[in-house]
Amino acid sequence: MTAHSCSFCSFPEKHMTAQEPLAARLARYACNLDATALPEGVLACVRQRFLDSLACVLGAYDAPPIKAAIALASTVPVSASGIFGTALRTTPDLAAFANGAMVRFLDYNDGYMGREPGHPSDSIFACLALAEMGNIPGRELMAAIVVAYEIQMRLQDAASLNKHGWDHVNYVNIAVAAAASRLLKLNVGQTEQAINLALNGHIAMRQVRSGTLSDWKGCSAANAARNAVFAAQLAGHGMTGPSPIFEGKMGFFAQLSGAFELDVEAFGNPDNGDYSILRSLTKTFPTNGELHTAVWAGINLKSQIAPGDDITAIHIETSEFNRRVLADEDKFKPKTRETADHSLPYNVACALIDGDVSLDTYTPERIADPKIAALMAVTTVSEDPALTALFPRHLANRVTVKLASGASLIDEVISGPGSLENPMTDNDFERKFRRMAAAHISDRAQRSILQFTAKLEEQKDYALLFAAMSRSSEQASQ
Repeated sequence: MTAHSCSFCSFPEKHMTAQEPLAARLARYACNLDATALPEGVLACVRQRFLDSLACVLGAYDAPPIKAAIALASTVPVSASGIFGTALRTTPDLAAFANGAMVRFLDYNDGYMGREPGHPSDSIFACLALAEMGNIPGRELMAAIVVAYEIQMRLQDAASLNKHGWDHVNYVNIAVAAAASRLLKLNVGQTEQAINLALNGHIAMRQVRSGTLSDWKGCSAANAARNAVFAAQLAGHGMTGPSPIFEGKMGFFAQLSGAFELDVEAFGNPDNGDYSILRSLTKTFPTNGELHTAVWAGINLKSQIAPGDDITAIHIETSEFNRRVLADEDKFKPKTRETADHSLPYNVACALIDGDVSLDTYTPERIADPKIAALMAVTTVSEDPALTALFPRHLANRVTVKLASGASLIDEVISGPGSLENPMTDNDFERKFRRMAAAHISDRAQRSILQFTAKLEEQKDYALLFAAMSRSSEQASQ
């Protein structure tokens, strides 16, 4: 990576060595990435992810966890950062939490599967909260988002956390600490301290995604982002953190991940064009990304089943990860939305009955539907080593149904819409956004948001976005 003069780095460059702590190397990347050199393909991808995240936000406006987050933020009314759907303004860390929880509530935002799963768009609105507070131009906001994606996804590639009992949002914490530091105009040394502070003080356990899932499943990443913003602010005021946070005797490698190598010099930059954000995946269903291909298989099979030919058995063959995470005992008897949208048997049953998976799939009434329970009762799930071998490059699933007529039907889907092989287009993202927005804001407000996002790098006044995203925009436009 070629170093360059950067207004976000205020002290002399040091020669990078293999012995330099990983936190320092991540900090250097965060500060040195040249916003002006980001290629159009990367900027276009940021615009798509930004709009996709706004679509997810709109689908969470009435969710109980979001109401709780907004109620808390309302107790700290300051002018720094906005909260979507409201006229409320609060501190950037509380805005990062509330808006981040909205993005994640439906499990409809983008994702990436390396050795560890994750949703890199969890960082976007933490970055927005700081850009809004600091009047940071749109192109610099986009560069910070690229930094967050790069760091989180490279960490996801490097090591699994869930196998050791830790949650993937620990990588969100690191990524947002670096991106937040850039937006706060910290130097490399301060940014390193922000990463040290964020990581040592805020480790999340995997229990959040085990058993019956709670409201916190959709809030854990938002909390990691909130903690990272707080840590970056502290570092900006001179606070130091434990170091070396990764390599230390009781650091991240020893306690959580095991040792791994990370070649930060090979991170996406103008010289190599290998930006991780281009490898992130997007969703056509509001559910866990690893089971999307099983849903598509179920939809395909439904079209082949004659009316009245009842299903007597379902067998799902999947990867080791899906079998372990999405088909444990609790996933066969979901009682909450959060459990249902991470249940492989539940979503396949719904696909076979409804020919779709939508927001209505996760209503309390639908989760309690005895028809779905009956299909889950005749469902089995097993690992197919061949499908595990495709993972994580392909999130493949195979579904077999046996019918009362004696026939057996099989469908296997290797990659579906939103994958690298079949990426969503600008028109797809607009349709998703409009579908989610229709119940909450006017057509005029929707057009305003689409225009804002289409020229995100030129934006300077984020109040325009928050005004359009507010439900009050419906009345204001009439």
